Order: sequence, then structure tokens, then C-alpha cells
Amino acid sequence: MLHLLQSSSIVTDTTQVVPKVKEVAEGLSSGNIHWEEVISQLIRWSLDAGKHILIACVIYLIGHYLIKFLNYLLAGVLERRKVEISVQTFVKSFVGILLQVLLVVTVVGALGVNTTSFAALLASFGVAVGMALSGNLQNFAGGIVILFLKPYKVGDWIEAQGTAGTVQAIQIFHTILLTADGKQIYVPNGSMSSGSITNYTLTPTRRLEWTIGIEYGEDVDKARLAIMDIVQADSRILKTPAPEVWLKELNSSSVDLVVRCWTENADFWPVSFETREKIYEVFNQQGINFPFPQMTIHQAKE
Repeated sequence: MLHLLQSSSIVTDTTQVVPKVKEVAEGLSSGNIHWEEVISQLIRWSLDAGKHILIACVIYLIGHYLIKFLNYLLAGVLERRKVEISVQTFVKSFVGILLQVLLVVTVVGALGVNTTSFAALLASFGVAVGMALSGNLQNFAGGIVILFLKPYKVGDWIEAQGTAGTVQAIQIFHTILLTADGKQIYVPNGSMSSGSITNYTLTPTRRLEWTIGIEYGEDVDKARLAIMDIVQADSRILKTPAPEVWLKELNSSSVDLVVRCWTENADFWPVSFETREKIYEVFNQQGINFPFPQMTIHQAKE
């Protein structure tokens, strides 16, 4: 009679709960069931449910530490085989999520829930979520494309989707960039695989370019020689290709010279800043004047 209380596992069919509760209530009101029997069966059911919950908790704790251990082993295997860092971060992220899903299914089964029904429910839920999160599926596919085509890898300095930074990790859905001011930016892999990417690390050298303005009336050759002396004296600036200084433009308030030279990637930013400072210092020493915006007004005679 007490089918609800005498069940050896947690009731998973919610459609049977209400009728069985009504059956117990009617038995109590008619006197066919005594409170002592109900309480005794409730205690037995509580102990049984507690056993399932305790087992589920133990499985979760063991599974949690087992997943950490397996992730550690996987990281060691990938590192020993010298797999590319970009592939390592992607694989570890994917395997970690897969193991967490398996742990959830195992814990639910330990609670007495029918895992077959749960798997079907999970599959249906997955289809619904997949339709709602189709963009993430695109990001997953984009991550695979990035790993195969390798437009960038971990450690590269890139510019994409309106931001620039060092690639910290390529995960299953996002690429993590670390900007120059220490911010982490998560960029979807879908847009990274289909958008424009500028990779500043693929080539060992980069070209520097400055535009230096001098006043009208200044000696252009004198300014050119002063700049050439500066760049040729810097050992970080490559001799081949040779540095160049050209008259770029006759601007409204200045004569603009363009300076071009090549340097190693690691020296790009130090040379860029320090050379500007050196040019300013040498021009002041040699009396080469920098321009400033000015306007000449002619007053009409009455």
C-alpha cells in the first residue's frame, strides 16, 4: 500500500508522485494506515535517500580530484611530446569540459535517476541549447580552423577585431589576448577565423617609420644628415635594408621628412621611443627649429 514510501530508490517519475501521495492520505483518513507505519517507512526512505546522496557526494569528490589528475597527466603528455602551445590549450579546454559532463551524468546516476532517461533529456536539452547557442558552435569550428591554418599561436602579438595584444591561450570558444596595459580580452574564435588578423610576430624584423617636421626655411640636407647620424649610430637599427630619410610633404606649416629603418621585433618599441627623443635633442643642439601651426592674416587696405 505504501508504494511511495517503500520504494528502494528515489522516485524519478514525477507523474506517479501525486497519486501515491493521495493514496497514503486516503489510507490515513480511513484508518487503514497508521501514523507509526508512515513514520517508520519515512525513516527507511530517508536512510535510503541519504545513502544515495552520500554515494553521489563521494563520487563527486573522487571525480573532481580524478579530473584534476587526468588534466595534469594530459598536460604532461602534451608537453613531453612537444605539442604546440596553441593546440595544448585547446585540447585541455575541450577535455576538461567533456570530463565535467561525464562527472555530472555519473553523479545523477548515483542519485537513483535513470541515466537513460537523463541522457535522452540531456540530448534534447543539448539540441535546444545548440540551436540557441549556434554562435558558440561557430566559435568551436573557428578554433579548429585556427589550429589547422595557424594564423597565430600562443605568444604572438596580433591585432584583430579592434584590439591588439599577446595571445595567451586558444580555447575551444575564445582566444585570450593580453593587452599592453595588462587587460585580458576574450575574442570569439568564429570572428577570429573569418576576420582580418595582423600578426606582428611571424616575421623576425619590422620597419619603423617617423614623420619629422621642420620649419620652412630650414636646411633640409642638414636635418637629413642629423637624422642619419642618429639612426646609423644605433646598433639596434639594421644596416640592411639601409635606413632612409626622404622629404615627404610640404605641409601647411611644416616641411615633413619621413624616416624609415628596420629593427628586430624585440627592439621595435624601445627604438621607436628613444629615437624620437634623440632627434628632438639633436635638433635643439644644432638649431634646427620644429614647426608650429601658424596663420598669416593680410589686412585689406581701405
